[in-house]
Amino acid sequence: MIENDVKLDLGHPTNQSRTLLTDLVFPPDTNHHNTIFGGKVMAYVDKIACISAMRHCRKPVVTASSDSFDFLAPIKTGDAINLEAYVTCAHRTSMEVFVKVERENLLTGEKQLTARAFLTMLAIDEDGKPTEVPRVIPETEVEKQQYVQAQERYIERKNKRK
Repeated sequence: MIENDVKLDLGHPTNQSRTLLTDLVFPPDTNHHNTIFGGKVMAYVDKIACISAMRHCRKPVVTASSDSFDFLAPIKTGDAINLEAYVTCAHRTSMEVFVKVERENLLTGEKQLTARAFLTMLAIDEDGKPTEVPRVIPETEVEKQQYVQAQERYIERKNKRK
């Protein structure tokens, strides 16, 4: 029998961590090609990954690594930048966050995938030490597939550190 004051946390669904962010790209955000600075996109990705991970674990987090960061197409002045992030998998103290970046032409409605990234976020306690996080409960077929792939990337990351 479970006492009333004991919380049994079986994990959180992927959707709980889903985070969306949209911003307009202005000239100061761009380079001499009138496309957004790659570093600016990377800052957006890191920020939204942080928010997503914190929504999952409800604890402070830090960025531990970026597995991959693929720039696929430019985002131009006047476009909207749309980002979507969610936790794909959680381990004892770390979480993998997937971030998708799209450009949107606000005049035509045309959207295009421009970047994607996988980041590892580490939950920390008030002393800055790693702390445990809830597991992820994937619900959709895409989430389940990403969950399995995240396990494979986790093993690759561990082997790379050795």
